Amino acid sequence: MIVTYDPRGVERSRKTDGTIEVTREQHAADVHAVIEAVGGGPVDVFASSGGAVNALALVARYPGDVRTLVAHEPPAATVLPDREAVLAAVRELRETYQRSGFGAGMAKFNAFTNHKGPIPADFASRPAPDPAMFGMPTEDDGRRDDPLLAQNLQTTVTYEPDIDALKAAPTRIVVAAGAASEGQFEYRCAFGVAEHLGTKPVIFPGGHTGFNKSDRDPSGDPDAFAAKLREVLNR
Repeated sequence: MIVTYDPRGVERSRKTDGTIEVTREQHAADVHAVIEAVGGGPVDVFASSGGAVNALALVARYPGDVRTLVAHEPPAATVLPDREAVLAAVRELRETYQRSGFGAGMAKFNAFTNHKGPIPADFASRPAPDPAMFGMPTEDDGRRDDPLLAQNLQTTVTYEPDIDALKAAPTRIVVAAGAASEGQFEYRCAFGVAEHLGTKPVIFPGGHTGFNKSDRDPSGDPDAFAAKLREVLNR
């Protein structure tokens, strides 16, 4: 049985508490509730990007829930040697979104995530790119509740993995990185998290969204990605 869910504040999962940001602890508790609702753990979990951060928080807090976790490119900036430059860039990115809206925020987000190698110290102060360069809207729609830029970005990248709890858990943790995203922020985070856990990442086909082929990421190969995931889970 395969179970998916809409994270808090996304699609059919509505936030009703009047807040904007969602914490890792809330996400972990939500996933725990989903696991309990479908019969309880241990289960196998595949999670990517911010979902991988939430899944690491789940294992640290509810270690009996997960048998195998495949954490694909968890963007935990705190494991990087250039963490201060990364966190400054993300703060400026979020402030750009608050000032100018979705298109401007996503343009900076794409420039940040497409950068290869350590983030330069002056990255946060560099001029904002034109949203049209990335196919983003140039007009501000006035909304400030985007699931990525408003709700989850800041709480995700500032995550500090509880390495002791993760190592002590009975869960088999496999950190994954995308072959096509080599050198990019999320790829480097995958290597950083794996190093802290005393392991090495497993390389998956495609880039950060290798499980989904799209115009924005033509490197995606869902079939090859699924085959690699089955291989990892069946080891």
